[in-house]
Amino acid sequence: MPKIEPRILKGTRDFLPPTMILRQHVIDTLRRTFERFGFEPLDTPAIEYAETFEGKSDAEVDKLIYRFTDQGGRRVALRYELNVALARVAAQYQNELVFPFKRYQMGPVWRADKPQKGRYREFWQCDVDIVGSKSMLADAEVLAVVYYALRNLGFQKFLIRLNDRKILSGLGQAAGVPAERTAGLYRAIDKLGRDGAEEVRRLLLEEGLSPLQAGRLLAMVQTAGEGPEVLAELRGWFAQVPIGLEGVAEMEDLLRHLAMLNVPASYYRLDLSMVRGLGYYTGPIFETTVDEPAIGSISGGGRYDGMVGLFGPEMPATGVSLGLERIVDVITELGLLQLPRTVVQALVAVFDPAHVGVSLQLAQELRHAGVRAEVYLDATAGLARQFRYADRKGVPFVLVVGPDELVAGTVTVKDMRNGKQYSIPRKDIAVFFEGIA
Repeated sequence: MPKIEPRILKGTRDFLPPTMILRQHVIDTLRRTFERFGFEPLDTPAIEYAETFEGKSDAEVDKLIYRFTDQGGRRVALRYELNVALARVAAQYQNELVFPFKRYQMGPVWRADKPQKGRYREFWQCDVDIVGSKSMLADAEVLAVVYYALRNLGFQKFLIRLNDRKILSGLGQAAGVPAERTAGLYRAIDKLGRDGAEEVRRLLLEEGLSPLQAGRLLAMVQTAGEGPEVLAELRGWFAQVPIGLEGVAEMEDLLRHLAMLNVPASYYRLDLSMVRGLGYYTGPIFETTVDEPAIGSISGGGRYDGMVGLFGPEMPATGVSLGLERIVDVITELGLLQLPRTVVQALVAVFDPAHVGVSLQLAQELRHAGVRAEVYLDATAGLARQFRYADRKGVPFVLVVGPDELVAGTVTVKDMRNGKQYSIPRKDIAVFFEGIA
C-alpha cells in the first residue's frame, strides 16, 4: 500500500505527553473545585440528532455546527456546546433527577470555525450549571466556582465582567430605541471596548438612531463607578422601564451574594457594554478575561431560563463554561505552572539479562507503594543508554540493582535532576519515595 502522509485537520491538535500532563492537571483541578461546590458529573453523547442543537442560538452559531446524514438516513450533528445537551437531559430525565440539579461536564465540542490563536475547531469545554433555581444565589455560585477554579490554577490577574440581558433591554427602551432596532444596538455597543466611543456612535447612527438617542445610550453604557453606584443610577433611568428594573434587582442580588461567598470585588465588575448570547440568555451574563496574553475570554455564561422549555417543561437554568484550551494557553504562555514532562517517577534499570526478574520485582514493589515506576524494556542495553533514556524523558530517578546491590541488600538510586547518587536499603526504598509519590 502507498504511504499515507501523517497529518491532521486544521483547527485540531495532537497532545503529546508533556502537554497532556498539563491538561490533565487543569482538568483535575477544575473537577476538584466543581465537586467542592456540590456539582455532580454528567456526560452526554458527542453525536446527537441535529435538531437538538439547531436553532438554539442565533443564525451565526447555527452555521458552525458540524452536521451530516448518517448511513441510516438520520440528520445528526457533533455537539457544539454542552449546555444544550444539559437542557435535553433535564427534560428527558426530569423524573429521575433531583432539582435544583447541579452538574458539571467536561469534554470536547466541535465548531466549523476559522482557526486562529485561542480558537479551534475541536476544543474542550468545562461547564458548571444549575437547573431548577430562579435564585441569583445560583448565578453567584457558578461565578464563585470560576473565581476559585482560576485561583486554584495559579491565576492572579483576571476579571469577571457582569451584565444582565434585562438591563440591556432596559437601556434600549430608556434611550427610546424601537424594539426592531435593538439587535443592531447590542452589536454596536459590544464593540465599545475594542473600537471606542466614536466608532460605536457611528454604528448607532447607521442603525437609525438619532444623535440624541445615540448620545444618551453611550452615556448609559459608559457610566463609571462601583457596581452599587451604577445600579443606583440605572434605577433612575429605568423609572418607567420595568424590564430594566428587574435586571437591576437581579444584579443587586448577585453582587450581594458574591460578597457573601468571599469573592473579592477586585475580581469582578459591572460592564454595561458587555453583550453575550442574544439568542438565549435571559438574565445575568458573565465573561472572564485576562489582559495578558491577548487571547479573549477564558470563560463565559449566563442565565438561560428558556432553554429547557424547548425540550419539555419550563425550568430556570444558569451556568458558565470555562475554556480548557485558552486556560492551558495562558498557563503555558505566562509560565504559571512548572509540571514534570513525564508521569514516570522512577525508571528501574536492568543491569543485564540475568537480573530482569530482580528489576521487575523491584518495579512491582514500587507500584504497590504508589510510585509510578517503569522498567527499561531492553535487557541487553547498557546502563549508560538507560540513563540517557531517563534524561531525555525527564524521569527524576533511576534505580539499579546489580550483583553488588543484591549482596548488600541495597538499591542504588540516582537523582537525575542533580546527579546525586544514594545507596538505599532495599527494605526502605518505598519510604524513600513517600515524600515524592
